[in-house]
Amino acid sequence: MLKPALEPRGGFSFENCQRNLSLERVLPGFRSPQAHKTGTTIAGLLFRDGVILGADTRATRDSVVMDKSCEKIHFIAPKIYCCGAGGGAEQQKRVGEGWVRGGVTEGRDLEPCACGSPRPFCERYRGYVGASLIVGGVDLTGPQLYSVHPHGSYSRLPFTALGSGQDAALAVLEDRFQPNMVLEAAQELLVEAITAGILGDLGSGGSVDACVIMGTGAKLLRTLSSPTRPLKRPSQYRFAPGTTAVLSQTVKPLTLELLEETVQAMEVE
Repeated sequence: MLKPALEPRGGFSFENCQRNLSLERVLPGFRSPQAHKTGTTIAGLLFRDGVILGADTRATRDSVVMDKSCEKIHFIAPKIYCCGAGGGAEQQKRVGEGWVRGGVTEGRDLEPCACGSPRPFCERYRGYVGASLIVGGVDLTGPQLYSVHPHGSYSRLPFTALGSGQDAALAVLEDRFQPNMVLEAAQELLVEAITAGILGDLGSGGSVDACVIMGTGAKLLRTLSSPTRPLKRPSQYRFAPGTTAVLSQTVKPLTLELLEETVQAMEVE
């Protein structure tokens, strides 16, 4: 019995792209499925004692807000967390598979450079997974921060931002970031960066979540700030009759024209 030269592998099949192109040429009016745009603002930066990660809480699909309180900061190890920008289910799947193979279930500590675990996964799908990650943690060498892009490339940076609101967030980080910042200053800078992404991008919104990771452990901060909190009206706008003074009054009679119409039944036979 003949065996295939390459064993089939699960995942994205690029043969479907050629199939969709052939269907568009053969079938008039056929449109292949398009990728859905998602909106997110995630950021992270290093400070003197560790690393802090932040993200917004709005989950969107095109122009529809699917969730207003979505958790985008995922647990990997006691001293390693990651933020995800892109499809929420795809983020959790990658976190669940990539780092389990990296040794989380073996009972040993991982280093933040374990972001290399999902890199082959990203490269195999060539960006079609549509999820970016910011991985941060603390090990024996100190705090580390990595950004993993959908196509599989990654970078080690002192601060970074990803998602549809990354331009506004990076503008704040590049302007105010300083090495060896204290925790309070780093937390304030992170909140301002995520807030800039929320206010400058329609796909980002909700509140600001953060995660502080130090050598002693990590602390997840939910709803650290709510820049788009709806304003409460002090009272209802109902005024009693006579509140507004009537300065003048004019009464004009309506001129009506009477018309008479006669309706005759139509003969159907």
